[in-house]
Order: sequence, then structure tokens, then C-alpha cells
Amino acid sequence: MPNIDVCLSPQLIGQYGAEGKIVVVVDILRATSCMVTAFANGVTCILPVETVEECAEFKTKGHLTAAEREGKIVDGFEIGNSPFSYLQPNIKGQTIGITTTNGTKAIKLSAAAEQILIGAFLNKTVIAQYLLAQNKDVLIVCAGWKNKMNLEDTLFAGALVSLLETSFISVNDSAVASKVLYEAAKNNLFAFVTQNSSHYKRLKNLNLDKDIAFCLQQDIYQVIPTMKGSEMVAMQLTAANSK
Repeated sequence: MPNIDVCLSPQLIGQYGAEGKIVVVVDILRATSCMVTAFANGVTCILPVETVEECAEFKTKGHLTAAEREGKIVDGFEIGNSPFSYLQPNIKGQTIGITTTNGTKAIKLSAAAEQILIGAFLNKTVIAQYLLAQNKDVLIVCAGWKNKMNLEDTLFAGALVSLLETSFISVNDSAVASKVLYEAAKNNLFAFVTQNSSHYKRLKNLNLDKDIAFCLQQDIYQVIPTMKGSEMVAMQLTAANSK
């Protein structure tokens, strides 16, 4: 059976090795939740970059731009990091340049992977179904918070490990611990996160409770964003590549 592992911080990717693996990048609050929402609502392409300066350059090409730092929209950009921004009709058919505090960095650091997928609770099961069909080693990369582990990304990792455990081997304790944490929280994810997550407390101070509740919804979208070179697109799902 293939292996499944969990990298609790992007800074640890070198310890696990992404080469030859399918990497699932997750930043529940809120970058990857926004990306999944964007493609589910008609965005054509996302261009994730690490710096605000790189993102600003996309304006000159006529693209929408989204930039977030410390939970807030960066001055001069059209969009921040709220999933509700990607429910607006003007985003359909657009290419969007995006930079965030943690999520886009995690994507860049995963570049050595055979394939990079974008995961969230919003598309959890369709991701699991795709991975089951591939029969390849999987590494879940949690974006965390400024290179540190965070609760909500670890919960997602545990949920995915739980879905895949009969077909994958968990080779390190990070996968086991993630699953144990998810099993403790799964009956009420929102309550667990809002009572315990340090990042929730940061976002709550910015009056983002609605964003958090949205991002903790499960399986409302059947879309898998994936990286094609420097561009993120929606995978064309077929019966042959998912179960």
C-alpha cells in the first residue's frame, strides 16, 4: 500500500520529501478554502505568489489581485482572503493573482512534488476519492501559521487520514496524531476550533466569524484545484481518475 504522511509546518517539508508524491496543501483559515471556493464559482486560473510585489504586477496584465497579510486585505488590492469574495459574480472567468501570509508560501515550498492539490474541508471527500484512485504516496502539507503548526490545518489532515486509512499506511506519528485530534473534534468542528484555535482568536478580533464558519463546512464543492507549472487550475475529474 502507498504511504500517507502529514507535514505539520511548511518548514518541515525537507524532512519528509515531496519528490514523487502527491502533495495536498491545506490552509483552512483561509487561503485554500478561498481557492476551492473560487474554482467552484467559475474562476479560470489562480496565480499564487509569495510576495505582495509579485502579486501587484498582475494588475498590469488586467488580472484581479488578492493579497492578505495578518488576516487583513493589503491596501491597494481588490480582494483579501475571504471566501465570500469568491462568491461574487464578477470573479467568473477571471484569472486572479493571490498572495497570503501562509498558504501561498506552502504551495511554493511543495514545488518538488509530482502533483500539488489544494485541499479544504469544502472539498475533502472528492480529494480523498481522487487519492484513492491514484495509488501513490501522499503528503499533506499544513500551511500552519508563520511556520508553526496550527489546529485547523491539522484537523483537516486528520480527516483525510481517517478517510484513507484502510488503503494507505501511516508511517509517522504526525499522521496518527492528526487523526486522533480529528476524531476528538469531528462531531462539532466549529466548536472545537473556536474554543481552541489560536488563529481563530486572531481572526475573531477582525470580526471574521462568518468566514470561519464557512471554511469549516464539509463537502459542499466537487472541485480539486491543482498546480500546472506556476498556474493553479481546476482538475478535470473523470471516472478514470476518481472513485
